[in-house]
Amino acid sequence: MNSDGTQDARGTHANPVPRPAGPPDVPPMPPRPSRPPGMPPAPEQAPPSSSPTADWLDTARPTARPGIWRFGYRPPKEAQGPERLAPVTLVGMLIPFLVGLLVWSLWLRGALPYQSLVLRLVTPDDWWQSASTWPQTFADRVVQKPGLHALVVYEGAFFAVLAYAVGRLGGWPAIVRHVIGRKPQPRRALLSALCALVALSLVFPDAFPIVGWDPLPIVGPLDSLLVLIFDSYDLPALLVRTLHAAVAILVVLPFARVGGWWPYAKEQLGARRARATPTTAKAVPRPRAQWPELRDAGQQEAAELLTAEVAAGRMNDVDCARVTHAWATARREGRQAAFRDTVLRQAGAAWTHPSGARDLPRRTARHDLLTGQVRIGRWVAAERAPLAFQEAGAALGPDVLGTSLLAVGPSGSGKTRTLTEPVTEALTLQALTGRCAVVAVSAAGSPLGSDSAFDVIVRIGDPASVHDLDPYAESDDPDEAAAILAEALVGDLHGEGGQSAVTALAQLLGPYRAVHGRFPTLPELRELLEGEPDALSALRDALAGNEAMRRELDARIRQTGAPGDPGRALADRLALLNRPVFAEFFGGGSSHRAFSLRALAHHPLRVRVDLPERGHEEAALLITRLVLAQFLAVVRESGRGHFVCLVLDDATGTVTPESVRRIQRLRSQNAGVVLALRNIGDVPEALHGPLYGAVGCRMAFSGVTTWDGSRFAQAWGTEWVETTEVAKHTVFADQPMTRALHALRKLVTGKAVTTDAVTVRQVERERWSASQLAHEVPPGHAVLSLTSVDGEHAPPLLVDLRS
Repeated sequence: MNSDGTQDARGTHANPVPRPAGPPDVPPMPPRPSRPPGMPPAPEQAPPSSSPTADWLDTARPTARPGIWRFGYRPPKEAQGPERLAPVTLVGMLIPFLVGLLVWSLWLRGALPYQSLVLRLVTPDDWWQSASTWPQTFADRVVQKPGLHALVVYEGAFFAVLAYAVGRLGGWPAIVRHVIGRKPQPRRALLSALCALVALSLVFPDAFPIVGWDPLPIVGPLDSLLVLIFDSYDLPALLVRTLHAAVAILVVLPFARVGGWWPYAKEQLGARRARATPTTAKAVPRPRAQWPELRDAGQQEAAELLTAEVAAGRMNDVDCARVTHAWATARREGRQAAFRDTVLRQAGAAWTHPSGARDLPRRTARHDLLTGQVRIGRWVAAERAPLAFQEAGAALGPDVLGTSLLAVGPSGSGKTRTLTEPVTEALTLQALTGRCAVVAVSAAGSPLGSDSAFDVIVRIGDPASVHDLDPYAESDDPDEAAAILAEALVGDLHGEGGQSAVTALAQLLGPYRAVHGRFPTLPELRELLEGEPDALSALRDALAGNEAMRRELDARIRQTGAPGDPGRALADRLALLNRPVFAEFFGGGSSHRAFSLRALAHHPLRVRVDLPERGHEEAALLITRLVLAQFLAVVRESGRGHFVCLVLDDATGTVTPESVRRIQRLRSQNAGVVLALRNIGDVPEALHGPLYGAVGCRMAFSGVTTWDGSRFAQAWGTEWVETTEVAKHTVFADQPMTRALHALRKLVTGKAVTTDAVTVRQVERERWSASQLAHEVPPGHAVLSLTSVDGEHAPPLLVDLRS
């Protein structure tokens, strides 16, 4: 990619960008699509300042949970409760109220048994006439009838207890919140204020001349209590007014909370201040098509130029995403001035990909390059699906691919068509923006994408292939090269794939490089591993003076042919790649064709590796494992700012204990892999659990067996659900008339009289059982669970891959 506006020449870097696989068919200014995928068509008479790209940029992309298609996504509102109260709720409110009225009327009539017992216990006996609750009159006291005031206080206390019991039993607070709290403002505040006025009129009827009822026993008992406390009728006016004001506040406060008076008042006050001081009001946010981030950073000229380019339709979604990424990089590295100069010189064509492409010739999926997502389907609205996922689009991006993805499904289930092809296409598009590098490995005859969508295409076994694959990943460390090659050759052999195989290769690669300045070709390495006397003697003689390397080679010579020697197994596997059809590959041909995956760590490359034709299945498996081993080795290099992903359309036989350990570390290395398997039996049984634990995203396609489904069920675990069980019990009557009625009912309906016993409990169940995965996932669907690199999870949910 060009840096700071200067186009770099290919082949001048330490890690040069390879030339495209074929003749570039992209003109200097490629034709842009009429509209980016996922955008509605432009209106016939659009305003001059608008364009499809501008509309695409301005579309909202709210923050959402992992796996949700954010382009134009509207977060659903929380499920609202029923608008009407159930009849049972209304009856439950009215019955306690009617019972309370009955009890209060009996109290006022003195008809309740032992009504005055508590009062006589807590008051002096001389306050009452003998054998009654009539108050005694005192001529020598200020308060001549203290018993009368005690009766008033006692009555108010009983009314408070009765009102509290009626409110709690009838659920009045919840009903008030349901009726008033659900209303929008200002209706909510007005309705609660009206209810507060009614309550005040019941407590202070004298303040409302239009009403004529008696006050509730609230203020009167409090006044009598003050008279008893101070033993005087001459109470301070300030004390009485304060008490009445406190009662009024306590009456109004619940309605103020339900009506939201204080938040509504602050909102209105803030709006009034904003209208009164328009200079301090917040500016209307600019649409994304006008590049507000650049304007806020003082890059007015660059923002105006890019806005004009977008409005004129001279920039597509790839250009916008590429410039956005360049601006983020410039701000992070403090190169704002260089960014401005580049934009002013090249406008929307700045930082174009070294291939010269600014778009793909054809797109088969919907992409949103600002978020890096590709839409693969739609989340099915099922009972177990959270509200945010129901009917929302299902999408994948670097945020979830960075935790790696494992997909299992039989042949014909749509893994390639609905998963690996859209993901590969999305990664190649993101590579054009400089944010990603991708390696796709596919079988010959079924490539993942067109040739023009890739910069490097390695066709192993095809003499017309422009590029070759370096078996040592351009490494200059014998130990690293030996580890990569040993993993590819015998990584699946538990007995030979350990450190002994790595040591055996390192004992040959190190001395050979010390003599020849390069690593041996595969035929030469095979001769050394098989212990050819002439090859080993010539290499040992050439090491004269290098005692360290000679000791390494001598150790290898002593082990050759010994029991447990890994050299034989390495040579046998290497013979699969040392065939005439591969004679010009793996370093056996011209040096200019060699390509190393190490270039992915330095450039946003798009690489595709086509495996050999039928008849070389074992060799194809070794090549796939070699690509995976090299990928896991090169992504560990630091200083890389872009995401790197490997897509294996068929990962059969590639998973080894070492690769599982390396996959677990990819999340922290800004890299990920996509592994597609026909069944989990293609992986050694000992690695089933570690593999499911190493990846953060798991996908089960329609048609998986119960054996495969059991592994997913174990990985997804269980959840607590609420179950309702209804048991019917036969009713046995004791009375003759009741038995006769039950017999008549059974004769008419043919069913015995029963009663229902309902049991609601919390039970722990599997999120998806093996049987459900095998038999309840419809064709064209899959069950997908996701984990983002930030640790956020999306539960396993059903995805419709056809919509």
